[in-house]
Amino acid sequence: MKEIVDTNRINQYLSQFGLENVLPDGLRQHLALFRFESDEALCLQGEEPQYIHFLVKGKVKVYTTSTDGKTLLINFTIPLGVIGEIECLRGKENLNTVTAVSPVETISIHKRWLSQYEGDVSFLRFLLDMVTHKFYLKSISLSYNLLYPVEVRLASYLLSISTEDLKWAYSGVSMANLKDTANLIGTSYRHLNRVLQEFSQSGLVERSKRTLIVKDRKGLTDVAGQNIYENGDRKS
Repeated sequence: MKEIVDTNRINQYLSQFGLENVLPDGLRQHLALFRFESDEALCLQGEEPQYIHFLVKGKVKVYTTSTDGKTLLINFTIPLGVIGEIECLRGKENLNTVTAVSPVETISIHKRWLSQYEGDVSFLRFLLDMVTHKFYLKSISLSYNLLYPVEVRLASYLLSISTEDLKWAYSGVSMANLKDTANLIGTSYRHLNRVLQEFSQSGLVERSKRTLIVKDRKGLTDVAGQNIYENGDRKS
């Protein structure tokens, strides 16, 4: 995590996402702009959070880990997402781990400033709306995503971690991490390999010894119907 000292940039983000009228004037002087690199954690499950992060650039992956070490993907979040608001407001440990998929920038508020603005109606209403939306998406993810075929889950996952933007360094998944990928989308390593073989034969992906590269995003979108990890619902 690297802090970027740039008030003008913060104000540009506030304007871009309509946050000028949401954040109290007194709180705005305590905003920080942070940058996270790909694969860097914004928060770790079980740790005590220090900041509420407003995601204003990039994409993050949200997942949970069980007591036996198994991981399950919840969703991917893009701007404007909020991270850590529930835990900071309630004084709880992080429910999930959140890591950057691409380079990420956040406008962040240290939790020590929150108690001074607990009575601000606009701010609380905004956070309530964000929390409600988050739990709605999480409910859909945990209740329905595992009911989709592995083909849909894997296609959605690959769409989320790859991009057509050449400025992003993350264009695929390491072959060494396929077991982690299988855990994240809730399937076996063997089943994942079978589906990947089908995708490879169809020209959707290209496999090498080290990396799996997405070759046909449109084809993957056709398989997924709609990215279930980012949209919360799937087209019929």
